[in-house]
Amino acid sequence: MSDAFLSAATTLLGQRGLSRDSEVMNPWLTDWRGRYSGRALALASPASTEEVAALVKLCAQHRVPIVPQGGNSGMSGGATPDESGDSLLLSLRRMDTIRHWDEDAQQVVCDAGVVLQTLHQAAARRGLRFPLTLGGKGSATIGGLISTNAGGTQVLRHGTMRAQVRGLEAVLPDGTILDTLAALKKDNRGFDLKQLLIGSEGTLGIVTGATLSLLPQIAARRVLFVGLPSVHQARRLLLLAQQREGAALEGFEIMPRDALDAVLAYEPAARDPLGEPHKWYALLELVADETQADSLQKRVTSLLETALEQGLVEDATIAASETQAEALWSLRDGISSAERARGPAVQHDISVPPEKMPAFIEEASAVLERQFAGTRAVAFGHLGDGNVHFHLRAPEGARGGEWEDADGKAISAAVHDLVTEWAGSISAEHGIGQMKRDELGRLADPATLSILRGVKQALDPQGIMNPGKLVPLASRAPAA
Repeated sequence: MSDAFLSAATTLLGQRGLSRDSEVMNPWLTDWRGRYSGRALALASPASTEEVAALVKLCAQHRVPIVPQGGNSGMSGGATPDESGDSLLLSLRRMDTIRHWDEDAQQVVCDAGVVLQTLHQAAARRGLRFPLTLGGKGSATIGGLISTNAGGTQVLRHGTMRAQVRGLEAVLPDGTILDTLAALKKDNRGFDLKQLLIGSEGTLGIVTGATLSLLPQIAARRVLFVGLPSVHQARRLLLLAQQREGAALEGFEIMPRDALDAVLAYEPAARDPLGEPHKWYALLELVADETQADSLQKRVTSLLETALEQGLVEDATIAASETQAEALWSLRDGISSAERARGPAVQHDISVPPEKMPAFIEEASAVLERQFAGTRAVAFGHLGDGNVHFHLRAPEGARGGEWEDADGKAISAAVHDLVTEWAGSISAEHGIGQMKRDELGRLADPATLSILRGVKQALDPQGIMNPGKLVPLASRAPAA
């Protein structure tokens, strides 16, 4: 059956569109973190939605599992095949056309394989911007961002990827093309199918195109880097900034001194923006349109003066140029890479209600460091929307791979138990993938699990769409 399938797939896609060459495939068989590796029957690279549809029909006919993949920059192993070698790795990277711009409607229609940074640059040339960004913007694709409902550093003001999608095109498990690209503001024809596919991680269908919201380019921005005595003061500073500046506050990120030290050690060009060390830091970005651009500097200065008077901030700097602003953001964006280079750690992408996050960071860190002797908790990220990346770094001398295999599951279970107790989520923006699938099955309520499994069974009865990801397996009833 595999020979017959491969022959038909090669005829459909041509030599460029289907490869079994190990040198071509190998870079895409391991996830970005290096945690998951697998094998694949072949690497398929269709060039159009019609080719994807025909290929999926072929896979359904031969019962060949499909693992969709965008930029392979995910954090949960959601785009990595298993070790069986039975799956087809389906890359959307050749589908990289920006199909249509509508400046008046402030929207764009593009293929799933368009890289986020490419979209940013193309929008800027038209005086527009796409209001979602993250550290992996140079490799992350639109289809992958939609499939994982990515967040990033601008969620505080603009929401996740779900909020940016006005319309969607996808191929369903039987090869049918679902076309909801029309950007209708009001549409009550039953279930919102595009929202069902957003965040489904390729388990219900393959996103091939999208209509996305755009905004006018900002006329001015100010980026601030401040030193803080505690994470609780960071929360108070956030509230002050929101009260005074409202929607002008586009980003609010936090990091402890430990995380900044990692970036300073890992990135040769990185510099400490402040003269003295502080326990915590916050990175703020405030923006303005043309009507308020002239007053932005004065408002930012006034905000800082008030924060200093109230004892929220110990020291601060305001970027004097775009180069300095990007340098400040590079400190935040570089944390994940620096932490990975620093040594073994167990990473978690969690959220709790925003008002509870400072207390959670302090209490959970203390509990886990006591429970797992020698570890160090490091929390950083999007305080404004209640999402931090919560890492537990290995004790000194631990060997990478061995320590994670020995202690990683117990640590993650302990973190997820605490998050659940605090009414939070074990996956705030990175998705479930294969990494958290079993934990979702352990912790989610029965109604949620029943719906997840029921939708999966209804849309993908053969189970060929990204098997082993997101949807927890049903537990088997004990034998009589």
